[in-house]
Amino acid sequence: MGKIIVLASISMDIIARTPTLPQPGETLFGHELHYIPGGKGDNQAVAASRLRDGVLMIGRIGDDGFGRDVKAFLSKENLDLTYLKIDPEAPTGIAIIAVDDNSENAIIVISAANMEVVPEDVADVPIASDDVVVAPFEVPQEATKALFERAKAAGATTVINPAPAKPFIAGLQELVDVLIVNETELAIFSGMPVDDITPEALEGPMREMRVRDDQIIVVTLGGAGVVYLDGEERVHVPGRKVKAIDTTGAGDCFTGALATALSEQMPLAQAVHFANTAASLSVQKIGASASMPYRADVDAAL
Repeated sequence: MGKIIVLASISMDIIARTPTLPQPGETLFGHELHYIPGGKGDNQAVAASRLRDGVLMIGRIGDDGFGRDVKAFLSKENLDLTYLKIDPEAPTGIAIIAVDDNSENAIIVISAANMEVVPEDVADVPIASDDVVVAPFEVPQEATKALFERAKAAGATTVINPAPAKPFIAGLQELVDVLIVNETELAIFSGMPVDDITPEALEGPMREMRVRDDQIIVVTLGGAGVVYLDGEERVHVPGRKVKAIDTTGAGDCFTGALATALSEQMPLAQAVHFANTAASLSVQKIGASASMPYRADVDAAL
C-alpha cells in the first residue's frame, strides 16, 4: 500500500454560529465562536490520516500565532510534515465561516501563505507508483501541475477537488485521474446548467466535463449522496440519513476518505461508499478538520 500525498491549503477557521446567515447590510448576534484548524487540503489530509497511516502533507503556513497553533494540531494527527514550510513573510491563511441553525454555511477565505506555494515546494517529494496524490484549488495551480506531472511520471493516481471553482490552467486537467466536484462546480466546469440533481440529469454535464475517456468524475450531492461516472457506467450512491450539525468540510472528508480507499485498492463502488459514509459522520460534529472521523467509526457505520 502506497502513501497519500496532499498538496494542502492550510488555514485557521474562525467559525461563528448564528440563527441564520446574514444578508447584505444585516448585523446578527451569534451564539458560539470557535477557532479550529482547516483549509481544504488540511481537511483532506487530516481525514485521510485518521483513516490510515502514511499521509504526507505539503504546504505553507505563516510564522505567526495561527501558524503555530495549526502546526501543533497537525503534529498530533499522524501526518508526515517534512514538506510543511513556514513562510517568512506571508501570514497563515484564514477562513471566516458563518454556520446557521440549519447547518448551512457561508465562507470567506483569505489565502495568505497558501498562495506562496511554488513548484519548487514539490520538486523533491518522493512519489511511488502505488501512491495517491491529492490537491484542492486553494493553492496555485502551477504547483499542483508540477506535482501531478511528477505523479503521472511515477505511475501514481491523481485526485483533484477543483474548489473554489475557477478555470484549469493549460495541461492540468489532463493529468487528473479522479475529479471530485459538487453540483455547482459541475455546472461551472461543464458549462451546462444543473437544475436537476437526478443521476440522469447529471450525466450530460459529467461527460462534458471529462477530458479523458478513463477520467473518473465524482459529483457529491450532500444528503442526496454521490453520483460517479466511470467509463460508460454512471452510478448513484444514496446519501445516509443523519442529523447534520455542521456541513463545513464534508466534501473534504469525502475526498480524503476516497483517496484512502483508492490507496487500499478498493473497487471504485466500494471506495465511494466508504467515502460517503465517512462524510456523513463528519457533519455530525462542529468544525472541519476536527470533525473528521476515525477508521473505527467509519468501519462501524458501514
